[in-house]
Amino acid sequence: MSANDSNPKQTKRAPKEERPFKPGLRARQAAAKMLAAVIDRRTSLDGLLDSEHGNPAYRELNDADRALVRAIVNSALRQLPRIEAMLGLLLQNPLPEGARALHHVLVTAATQILFLDVPDHSAVDLAVEQANIDPRNRRFASLVNAVLRRLSREKTELLGHAAEAIPAMPKWFYERLVAAYGENQARLIADAQLEPAAIDLSVKSDRDKWAAAFSGLVLPTGSVRLPAFTGSIPGLDGFAEGEWWVQDAAASIPARLFGDLTGKSVVDLCAAPGGKTAQLVLAGGTVTALDQSASRLKRLRSNLERLGLSAETHETNMEDFKPDRRFDAVLLDAPCSSTGTTRRHPDVLWTKGPQDIEKLAGLQVRLLRHALNLVETGGTLVFSNCSLDPREGEMVVAKVLGERTDFERVEIDPRDWPGLEDAINDKGEFRTTPAMLPTPEGFASGLDGFYAAVLRKNR
Repeated sequence: MSANDSNPKQTKRAPKEERPFKPGLRARQAAAKMLAAVIDRRTSLDGLLDSEHGNPAYRELNDADRALVRAIVNSALRQLPRIEAMLGLLLQNPLPEGARALHHVLVTAATQILFLDVPDHSAVDLAVEQANIDPRNRRFASLVNAVLRRLSREKTELLGHAAEAIPAMPKWFYERLVAAYGENQARLIADAQLEPAAIDLSVKSDRDKWAAAFSGLVLPTGSVRLPAFTGSIPGLDGFAEGEWWVQDAAASIPARLFGDLTGKSVVDLCAAPGGKTAQLVLAGGTVTALDQSASRLKRLRSNLERLGLSAETHETNMEDFKPDRRFDAVLLDAPCSSTGTTRRHPDVLWTKGPQDIEKLAGLQVRLLRHALNLVETGGTLVFSNCSLDPREGEMVVAKVLGERTDFERVEIDPRDWPGLEDAINDKGEFRTTPAMLPTPEGFASGLDGFYAAVLRKNR
């Protein structure tokens, strides 16, 4: 269980409490712990990164080390199948069963060597130190040194082979993509999610003005895409004044499908954090917004207040929402596996599995059945979510429509969406993927994976 140039002899080390921590070591330890939490225990990365309630090892770090941890963990999760394959080639024998802590030390260091601007010798040295101070891994310190030094020497060849042969996605989900989209599109989607998501803005008015102000790009959705950006969003012009909000271009599509809502009653059934609610208000609707989470609803109200918009809000599970009237327009952006958001949430594919998709699809069927009962005759319902899996999109709508003769699918006309014609499927539904929407140099391409269908109550 050693690399070709490993040395099984160990130099006796001072006990952990007698040695000072090397600079940067705590950040690497935090990254390895967070990878273990995501991959082994299926813990949400957003929760781990919370500045107040997140992982304790992360919260103890300064801002620079926190940024490094985020870079390591995000890159590792995006590239994990390839990283693990490359490490496997360098190990003469697999790691012992249960040696997960050692595995995460190796992945943390390999990520730095392969994908980050960190000196290879530093990544190797700190990984060896991680092993030495952990009683579980101390006997493998020389193995860590040998494997990572060899990885550093051979990384160009190994990277080329891995990029060609191994999709950067968990096998279970990649196989579902192939079944749904075909091998070529599945590979394009897998490659697209390796890049961080762009920052898109939904603007209250005059999108050309704001595109010019930020040297941005107006997208087919009407969103404004910022060029490469590393600053503070709240520090940008127009934020405090409520002139725009951050919203992925794909996430802006469902509300736009209603068109003009002037004089119409509207309900947004799963509304927080409020981007779609804001769109519905700006489209002229009298909007009621629901969310079952008090904290998320508080955030929605805060966002609407900043934007100078208002909506009636209710803290409730939408299945318990039984008003004494029906609505002209109903938006159900349903809870889902969020597999279309892996560019910004690379942990999703490691914290979810096939069983989660089946469970969430069943929930969506139930929610859609209830939502249809809230639509006035002649009114419209838009069903959407940010999953790439048809089990949570096309199949949900087909199942529920098959039960109701009083609703019909309204086909979306590709001519109304120049630049996104390929996102309209043969049934007239929206289906975006991260591999769509190429952009000029200087702007990130792609958009979240989204599904949306328009249903009308005909009697």
